[in-house]
Amino acid sequence: MKRRNCILTTGLFLFLASSAIAQETTAAPAATPTPAPADAAAPAPAALPAPAVVGPVTWLPPATFDAGPFGKIAVNGILGGLGIATQNHVPGDKSTQEALGNGQIFIQKTDGWFQFYLQAGAYNLPDLGVPFLATDKTMSNLYGPVPVAFLKLQAAKNTSILIGELPTLIGAEYTFSFENFNVARGLLWNQENAVNRGIQINQTLGKFTASASWNDGFYSSRYNWLSGSLSYANGPHALAFVAGGNLGQTNYSNFATPIQDNGSIYNVIYTYTKGPWIISPYFQYTNVPTNLKVGIAKGASTTGGAVLASYTFKHGLSLAGRWEYIGSSGSAADQAVNLMYGPGSKGMSFTVTPAIQRGGFFVRGDLAFVHLSDMAPGSGFGSLGMNNNQTRAMAEVGFIFGNNITEKK
Repeated sequence: MKRRNCILTTGLFLFLASSAIAQETTAAPAATPTPAPADAAAPAPAALPAPAVVGPVTWLPPATFDAGPFGKIAVNGILGGLGIATQNHVPGDKSTQEALGNGQIFIQKTDGWFQFYLQAGAYNLPDLGVPFLATDKTMSNLYGPVPVAFLKLQAAKNTSILIGELPTLIGAEYTFSFENFNVARGLLWNQENAVNRGIQINQTLGKFTASASWNDGFYSSRYNWLSGSLSYANGPHALAFVAGGNLGQTNYSNFATPIQDNGSIYNVIYTYTKGPWIISPYFQYTNVPTNLKVGIAKGASTTGGAVLASYTFKHGLSLAGRWEYIGSSGSAADQAVNLMYGPGSKGMSFTVTPAIQRGGFFVRGDLAFVHLSDMAPGSGFGSLGMNNNQTRAMAEVGFIFGNNITEKK
């Protein structure tokens, strides 16, 4: 797997280089812009849409440089650490830990018909209700040192095609901690994929945006998943319908590719954004059907919902919160597949996240509580897996690198 990813990455850069050189040799001369008045200020640089950051952490505009045959390249970076304290931790976990949360660089080309995005470095993906995993083990068990990398072909003004390692279309929470309201992802996120390899087509028509992707689901290397989303935005309101599922079967599982890869998932996500408020309730349904060929004697499903909210005060202060509930079907008696903490188990969580940001420096903390019910013996929290409750406190301190200086001409 590592050797194949290395070959794919090498091929990607060779293709980038050859395409960029072709662009440089065939591009028409640019029109000469009208000079601005001597006392006019240059427009303030804007943050780019990738990576997607919903807040409360504010992403900085990128630093840009002339990369010769590649044209103008934009660069951002992030460096941050985590501190974690967990009550009722399970065997193999620890009561207190620290880790490098993010040490990543983001390089992209965002103009012309040929574009690309490259995200590389170290990362950690803390989420509730499961043991905390060290950063090196997170990377080796999941997506490696280049978790996201894709080519983007801007086929038309409102049509684009992405090819490579792509962020999933599924869910209301993004993969990396700095992208979300809270430091740790929630219980619903545990049922979703995060990064998949494949091809994605995006189309915008007025207030509607549609995306369709053929990919490998939960990073399975089996290209048998079809995902899609349809969203509508009007003023402060946005509504999205998202679905994805395996059209074939995946006959193995590991840390990155759980049994959920053989199922399907559906989201309805509403987002209200106005002034200092962002409020996003969403619904999730998943189903893993019976499939004796992959060892699923009896299928099961999960049904859940969550409310995410963030309020931004003055002077870089913000407060975010998340409430969620999820339950699974089936029972141990009918040998239903375990999707949570035993067949038929349920979970609820509440998280509050205060934050402060000054320029590229930010500090924020999570205080989260998880409660389980109808769990299987030994599948809960504590040394014997018999405790229903777990409280976790997390602190994140970091720096975002980019360009936040507006110069006057």
